[in-house]
Amino acid sequence: MRTFYAVILVILVFLAVSSGITKILLMQQDVEFFGKYGVTGLVLVIFGVAQLLGGLLMIAKKTRFVGAAVVTITFLISAALLAMEGNIPLTIVTFVAISFLVLVMKQSLTSQKTE
Repeated sequence: MRTFYAVILVILVFLAVSSGITKILLMQQDVEFFGKYGVTGLVLVIFGVAQLLGGLLMIAKKTRFVGAAVVTITFLISAALLAMEGNIPLTIVTFVAISFLVLVMKQSLTSQKTE
């Protein structure tokens, strides 16, 4: 189970960091997608910084819960917009990632209580 958890954690950190970087760099696809819903470039950069910092915070045990919570919030926002767009497959994938983030938060709380 530890190996599974470690692999999931690495994948989630990668997803959060890479997703944040694409928004910080104002990649055309992100600008167009979020722009449809009134998200400006500055707000998109702030959103990306939150994802990037959340992903980085998930690396350390002490900040893992906070990082996962931040990423969960940003992924929930993205999932809502994807659902509004009608992109159901990507919405489902995002909710799978959110489910794993909740698992990380639960595991983080459990490990903090035992320490």
